[in-house]
Order: sequence, then structure tokens, then C-alpha cells
Amino acid sequence: MQNAVILTTFGIVTILNIIVFIYIYRINSRIGCITKTLEHQYNLIVKIQSILKNKSATNAVAENAEMIYQDLLQNLIPIMAAIDIMPRNTPEHALWRALGGIMDEYAKNPFALEKLRRAIKLDSEVARSIDNYMHRADTFLHHLNTTEPDGILSTTFTDGLLGQSLTFFAQAKQLATQNN
Repeated sequence: MQNAVILTTFGIVTILNIIVFIYIYRINSRIGCITKTLEHQYNLIVKIQSILKNKSATNAVAENAEMIYQDLLQNLIPIMAAIDIMPRNTPEHALWRALGGIMDEYAKNPFALEKLRRAIKLDSEVARSIDNYMHRADTFLHHLNTTEPDGILSTTFTDGLLGQSLTFFAQAKQLATQNN
């Protein structure tokens, strides 16, 4: 009889231990989920803070976009004149029409790269305009990438006409310097 009471007590204590263990396990699982959620929310808050800090810089770019575009366009005009390329005939901004005309001509006639190479090599004004354009466009893209690293705006400019023109001008400049 005493053995039965001991076994019963041992069984009850074991069952209580199992119940407590399961309860502690569930609490730890919930704490783990809460910890993951809080970490995720913290990371989102940090990202939101970063975006809000960079928003003012992006707003400054948007407010000054016309000045930036005009500066880039002023460097494109002598380049286009030297290689005899006309801007697109579209209702876009003059900068995008000019870049579109250059890239359209290059797509139709790869000899445009050779014409630009010769112009860089023979005309210091064209070479200076290319350098100025590339420096300013690269600075603009770098600014966009730092203020909006995951943004649609920076990707649009980098993958669009601005990025394509930088590649085109860099190729022509490299070819011009190799032949010297």
C-alpha cells in the first residue's frame, strides 16, 4: 500500500513536471516569437528613420532637378553638335530628348561611337564637355544612390538614358585615350 502511494505520488509529480515543462516550452516559444517580431519592428523603425532622413535630401534633388538637368544639357549641346546628332522629337524634357537622340543614333548606327571618339580626340571642347557631363551625371547618380539606395528613382536614372549615356561616353572616351 505504501508502494502504491509512493508510485501514485511519483506519477502525479512526473505528470506535473511534464505539464510544467510543456508550459515553460510554450512560454519560451512565445517569447522567441515576440523577440523576432520586436527585432523586425526595430529594423523597420531604423529603416524608416533612414528614409525620413534621406527624404529631405531627395526633396532637395527634386526641387533642384531643373537646374541639374540644365547643367547636364549644357554639356550635351557641344557633344551633339560635334557628332551631328539631333534630339528626339518628343514632348519630353530637353535633356531626355537630347540623350534619347544620342542613344537612338547609336542604336541605329554604331559608327556614332567612332564619331564621338574622333570628336573627343580632335576637339578639346568636346573632351571637356564629356568630362564635365560624366562628372556631373555620376555625382547626381551617386547622390541618388546614397539618399535612396533601394528606391525606384535611383534605379530609373541608373538603368535609363542617364546611365546608358554614361556608359556610351565612357566607351568613347576610353577608345579616344587608347589611340593616343
